[in-house]
Amino acid sequence: MPFSIYTNVPSLLIQQAMHRNQAGLERSLLRISSGFRINSAADDAAGVAFSARMDGQSRSHSVAERNTSTAISMASTADDGAAEIGDVLTRMRELAVEAKDGVLTLTERAALDVEYQELRAEIDRLAGATTFNGTQLLSGSNTTIAFQVGIGSTVNDLISVGFGGVSASNLGLAATSVTGSAATNATTALTAIDLAIVDLGTTRTRLGSAVNRLGFALSHSQGMRSNLDASVSAIRDADLAEEASHVARYQVLIEAGSAALAAAHGLGATLIKKLLDF
Repeated sequence: MPFSIYTNVPSLLIQQAMHRNQAGLERSLLRISSGFRINSAADDAAGVAFSARMDGQSRSHSVAERNTSTAISMASTADDGAAEIGDVLTRMRELAVEAKDGVLTLTERAALDVEYQELRAEIDRLAGATTFNGTQLLSGSNTTIAFQVGIGSTVNDLISVGFGGVSASNLGLAATSVTGSAATNATTALTAIDLAIVDLGTTRTRLGSAVNRLGFALSHSQGMRSNLDASVSAIRDADLAEEASHVARYQVLIEAGSAALAAAHGLGATLIKKLLDF
């Protein structure tokens, strides 16, 4: 290689290497300080697009989890209200059984019927009072509510739960009583109450099954979100141990480059001095 005093080629090469090492040091320090391996699209263009898409899906699963938890609370509230109505029906059945006793008089059956009618009215009151966010859960006509438990727009992302349809009339108790000089009304009421208990049990079975199904949907969404978060982390997050090792390496290289650069700058002057002395 010819010797030139006008252009210090070794110095230029050393500066180029130092610039690369300085850029590498700054990149590793940025990754350590931010916690991200990808801080701009230039770091990993494909990784930016891939991690952004999966991060969006993960955040959508978080919303789906909240939706599912709300659905569970709503169905559980309806079941609690139905359970109270079940207790009312049990007490009404006790009164009907007592009124069937042939030893009772008209006056005594009339006294039993006072409580019976109050309890029948309580069925409608409890049904109307069982609400969630302003929505009637037991009273009114049968209604189906579709809950968004997934992150897509297909039928697999929805779970429908039926509400409503619970009242004294719908349970077949609207015209029943336990009054009368004989046990005829009490017998009719007892039969109607048994049918009402079966109907209410069907409603509670539907609600309980919905709660269990929604619980599985919630667990699935949580698992999906955890896996997505792990995938995003593998692509986007920085490996602190690796970056710390890179920092140490770049620091050594920069220090060595500084010494080499000083030597390269002094090389030309030394050779010229020797030539002049010669």
